[in-house]
Amino acid sequence: MISIVDYQMGNLRSVQKAFEKVGVEAEITSDPEQVRKAEKIVLPGVGAFEDAISELHRRSLVEPICESIRQGTPFLGICLGLQLLFDVSHEGGRFEGMGVIPGEVVRFQDQAEVKIPHMGWNQAVIRQRAPLLEGIDEGSYFYYVHSYYVLPTDPGVVAVECDYHQRFCAMIWQDNVFATQFHPEKSQQAGLRMLKNFADLSG
Repeated sequence: MISIVDYQMGNLRSVQKAFEKVGVEAEITSDPEQVRKAEKIVLPGVGAFEDAISELHRRSLVEPICESIRQGTPFLGICLGLQLLFDVSHEGGRFEGMGVIPGEVVRFQDQAEVKIPHMGWNQAVIRQRAPLLEGIDEGSYFYYVHSYYVLPTDPGVVAVECDYHQRFCAMIWQDNVFATQFHPEKSQQAGLRMLKNFADLSG
């Protein structure tokens, strides 16, 4: 069973419906024990980093997530769920994340011609063929809504990049950990294919 982690900051039902659309059952849960037992974990998220990491700690969800990742459980982070994996975010201050992926979360630089947040459709520049990208073409469009992006310490974890007045990391892949800055659940056929690929991974 895929567990979608509920910490009151994600578009949970949209993610669940997207999995249903590709014929996959997924449960929404805020129970730490259910997260520990999950065959696969999805951490979606929208909103502020500080609020999100505080809520995950308050609900005792950080350790079950990290423990499952260490044990090899397939994990998918979406949008804020990507950023929470990193050591630190500079959104509104300096806040520690889960420390799964070394690196930091930073804001797009203010420029006169740059609209922030980055919102809408943009193309994928594939850097390495992660299993979730099976059947997805170079240049496929995915949907974004964000003002911050991740800077991994190790560029080798970057699977997809995107151009928005600068090149930034749009997806990471490290062993059993996958995470996207874009929203697969809002990205039509390419996004649905990615979710099906995740569901088809062996645990």
